[in-house]
Amino acid sequence: MIENTVLVETRELTKTYGNGNEVVALDHVSMTIQRGEFVAVMGPSGSGKSTLLNMLGALDRPSSGQVIVDGQDLARVKSLDRFRGRTVGFIFQLHNLLPTLSALENVEVPMRGQAGSARKQRQRAEQLLELAGLGDRLHHQPGQLSGGQRQRVAVARALANEPALILADEPTGSLDTQAGDEIMALLADLNQKQGTTLIVVTHDRRVAQATRRILSMQDGRIVDDHTVGDPVTEDLRALARSQLGQQLLNGDATHLASLGLARDGRLTEEGEMLQDMLERIVNTR
Repeated sequence: MIENTVLVETRELTKTYGNGNEVVALDHVSMTIQRGEFVAVMGPSGSGKSTLLNMLGALDRPSSGQVIVDGQDLARVKSLDRFRGRTVGFIFQLHNLLPTLSALENVEVPMRGQAGSARKQRQRAEQLLELAGLGDRLHHQPGQLSGGQRQRVAVARALANEPALILADEPTGSLDTQAGDEIMALLADLNQKQGTTLIVVTHDRRVAQATRRILSMQDGRIVDDHTVGDPVTEDLRALARSQLGQQLLNGDATHLASLGLARDGRLTEEGEMLQDMLERIVNTR
């Protein structure tokens, strides 16, 4: 059983870019993620989700605020390279595999220079590729694998050093629907069976709904944080965030009249029913 402890925490995390006309990428973001959680960070381009991921993975430094991962304040970590190698595993949209190495060798790369013999490292790489469903592709180079298979190699590589945290940036972004679903199923399996803590950045609602918790970002802030529900509930949440949903929640009879949801300055019965459903959704986490 996974111990219920905080693995990731941000405190008033802020990141700005530029001089003069500054762009605020993160705006005083405070949140916690428990060990063993499977979380999606969702939002449109420019919402700050990838910047947040870079901060959690020690790939960039904040302008102000704190990032604490596995009990370590990243501002006080002397060697961020060593921290990343031991604590965080990364999965990128384009997998970033070395094209001249086999699947097995690609998974071994993060273990080089770490403790353990070359024989043990190879055994672990083989085990991870078996876990990823690629036991029969150990010696294939990336060019000999499908997009989904390459991403499976990337997942195995991310697990190489048994990191406390896996960060995945649009892990299905370059894949077709079937391959994307298979990758998300693999990540869910790792979370459920091994207790791996995963944070997935995505703009795709379908991907986000495959996780257990969704943090929605907009303009550098977390604007919604909820446990994933059934598909209908998630669709209603999406509707609540849309322009139509906001009109319903605000009882905007002027704009809703053309849709038959308002008449004579008041919501119709159908409009009131939809409004009530959305109010219950937005008030439930």
